[in-house]
Amino acid sequence: MTDITVVLPGVLQPLAGGQSVLTAPADGPMTVEKLLDSVTSGYAVLARRLRDETGALRRFVNVYVDGDEVRRLRGLDTEVVPGQEVLIVQSVAGG
Repeated sequence: MTDITVVLPGVLQPLAGGQSVLTAPADGPMTVEKLLDSVTSGYAVLARRLRDETGALRRFVNVYVDGDEVRRLRGLDTEVVPGQEVLIVQSVAGG
């Protein structure tokens, strides 16, 4: 069994106990949705920062699987396989 790695930006790390990388075990393909469920299971505030009440990604949260933004793929249904890196980027709004 190989892990799938989720890399968090500095702004989200305090919500994950200071960790910059979270991992989820996977013995085959899984979706981004299931991956986020797995890595945020112990971090309720992080989970709420990434997804809204309906489970959709928040507007200013971008998730990349091996460099491809998931909204341009299959969204939360995008498959992730062991060994791939998932990067979460939280956009900063302002002017």
